[in-house]
Amino acid sequence: MTFRLRAARAADIGPLYELAKLTGGGFTNLPADRTSLEAKLERAEGAFSRDGDIGDDTFVLVLENAETGQIRGTCQLMSQVGQRWPFYSYRLNTLTQYSSELDRTVRAELLFLVTDLEGSSEVGGLFLHPAERAGGLGMLLARSRYLFIAMHRPRFAERILAELRGVIDDAGGSPFWDGVAGRFFGMGFQEADYFNAINGNQFIADLMPKHPVYVAMLGDEARKVIGVPHPTGRAAMRMLEAEGFAHEGYVDIFDGGPTMTARIGQVRSVKEAAPARIAACDLDIGEKCLLATGSLGSFRAAYGMRETREGGDVAIDPHVARLLSLGEGDEVWSVAR
Repeated sequence: MTFRLRAARAADIGPLYELAKLTGGGFTNLPADRTSLEAKLERAEGAFSRDGDIGDDTFVLVLENAETGQIRGTCQLMSQVGQRWPFYSYRLNTLTQYSSELDRTVRAELLFLVTDLEGSSEVGGLFLHPAERAGGLGMLLARSRYLFIAMHRPRFAERILAELRGVIDDAGGSPFWDGVAGRFFGMGFQEADYFNAINGNQFIADLMPKHPVYVAMLGDEARKVIGVPHPTGRAAMRMLEAEGFAHEGYVDIFDGGPTMTARIGQVRSVKEAAPARIAACDLDIGEKCLLATGSLGSFRAAYGMRETREGGDVAIDPHVARLLSLGEGDEVWSVAR
């Protein structure tokens, strides 16, 4: 495999913009707006060059074909959400009420507008070119982010979240938006989602009713999609669950997609990732794994093989050594595939 993940650069704006145009909407972290993407890359450049502890950082990574130089995917990490403006979610809770006169218990589900997840880290913005959705590249994109976190642990919070895109209909609309927020904003889902991606969600704070929403009062189409991922996001949800994420009742305020949460220390690829010194780069057969090296802007990751030697050093295969520019004596982080 000739693909590696690396830190994004300003020169990646062209292919990143082309990827954004393929998303079909609903990707707040990857809007099809060149100016917004340029600003995001500029912000990422600042994050990669800044030393220190946790801050309001956005890191952008890209999936590169090392042979052709083509950019075929991207993903992002946000160190702390809700620092520039509130980070809103809906929290789905159950209200139980009892009437002694009727001897009846009634349970109702309600959506509460909350900022519970403010201050959490976030993994998001993952998109893979449709022609490359085979061979484990989606998993490479997803899990490389956890290696980045493990290698730069002080830059991230104790809690982490991942928002999955909700159900979008064939016309690009959102049944959840139409049934809930769209009633108050006078704009369609695509317009609201695009405005949020470019300008932030302060307009939600300005216009969204703060009272709980009774789910039973919503239309059938809106109710059916609460907490349901877009069909293309089901595999991503399974990968998140395998890492230790869970859906704890939080859903996106725009499309109703599930927000998955976890404690960073319990995320499998963070917990199991470990550094080692390279003893040799001539391994023929070994354990399949994900390897990463470099710091911040020099970060890069790829699939390869490893074998642990006496004393804790590792041998790696020559292909991944070339792909990541590694040699004997270098440090590499890895986690089993």
